[in-house]
Amino acid sequence: MTTASFTTRTQPTMKPIKVYLIDDQTMIRAGFRALLDQREEFEVVGDHADARKALEEIPELRPDVILLDISMPGLSGLDAIGLIRKASPRAKILMLTHHEGQTFVERALKAGAEGYLSKDSEATELALAIGAVHRGNPYVSPRVSAGLVSQARGTQYGSNPPPSTQLGSLTPREREVFQMLAIGKSNKEVALALETSLGTAKKHRENLQRKLDCHSAAELARLAIREGLLNT
Repeated sequence: MTTASFTTRTQPTMKPIKVYLIDDQTMIRAGFRALLDQREEFEVVGDHADARKALEEIPELRPDVILLDISMPGLSGLDAIGLIRKASPRAKILMLTHHEGQTFVERALKAGAEGYLSKDSEATELALAIGAVHRGNPYVSPRVSAGLVSQARGTQYGSNPPPSTQLGSLTPREREVFQMLAIGKSNKEVALALETSLGTAKKHRENLQRKLDCHSAAELARLAIREGLLNT
């Protein structure tokens, strides 16, 4: 995301919009925090690399808008949306990601996100998007919208529609386990992360291998990359 003209300030509101950042990349979080700190109408109240850990902080910090990445180890942004809704029903969720495909946008909005912004958008658009979702208006980046139109036209004129995701049959908990296994975590590490028994973790692995027809960590990792849940 470029930084041109972002420092041009608008008239500040009576109370700044409280923003919380969830992204597993430290430099990305630092960059967005620096951008938002330049604006009087925003206050970054917190950030975290781990969506599940962020869920412990959000109820106390009470952010107005949560910027949420999709591809993160452990709990993905898509699976975190519903949990954030329960933890902080009044907070607005703005997806901030490199994924611009129709499947990701539809899944995010259907899960309850109010907005969807590409990380390749201009920096000035970040302020517009945060303001829009805070006011209760849905926001989809023009860059993302253009891609959706192109895909829709391709389907209309006979091109193959986007393939359905292989992960559609998994529960949110199974997708979380899937991601941990894909990055090489053991059954014991999964059990500790989920605060469950080793037997339950093993059962999740067996169910995933059967449903996805993946029988090694390498196969799980390749599938996670294809599905956009892990970065290469």
